[in-house]
Amino acid sequence: MRLSVIAAAAALALAGCMPEPDPAEGELTEATAPPQVAEIEAVMEDSAAGWNAGDMNRFLAIYSRSPQASFVGSGGLLRGVEAMEERYREAYDWSRPDPSGRGVLTFETEDFRPLGDRHALYIGRYVLTYPDDREPATGLTSLVFAREENGWKIIADHSS
Repeated sequence: MRLSVIAAAAALALAGCMPEPDPAEGELTEATAPPQVAEIEAVMEDSAAGWNAGDMNRFLAIYSRSPQASFVGSGGLLRGVEAMEERYREAYDWSRPDPSGRGVLTFETEDFRPLGDRHALYIGRYVLTYPDDREPATGLTSLVFAREENGWKIIADHSS
């Protein structure tokens, strides 16, 4: 009996810590977006600009240089930027700056959650459009960002 009273008290205490549901939850506007979202969207845009210019270093600059930085995709788990670079070089044509072989990359923010002062969860849609008649390639990406001394960096990427 005493254990169930303690469990009930703990559940009530945790429930009090949960944020109130927002009636417009899921809708990010300039007025409701946390301040970090603009900073992270800016680094996402810069990474996409690197992709679109054929600049692998600029594209990958968004990732933490920690050897624990991870990428999860259809090919499994990769750790470290070097492994990510190898994956992108094998999967896409980086032989010239023209992105027609790689597609033109854009991101659309779907959700954003601050995870304290130094971390954030970004959920977005990536879209690769092609100049020919191919259908755009698109999917979802869940990115965990950490604020490092040189800005916001991805420490975990799960893209599908």
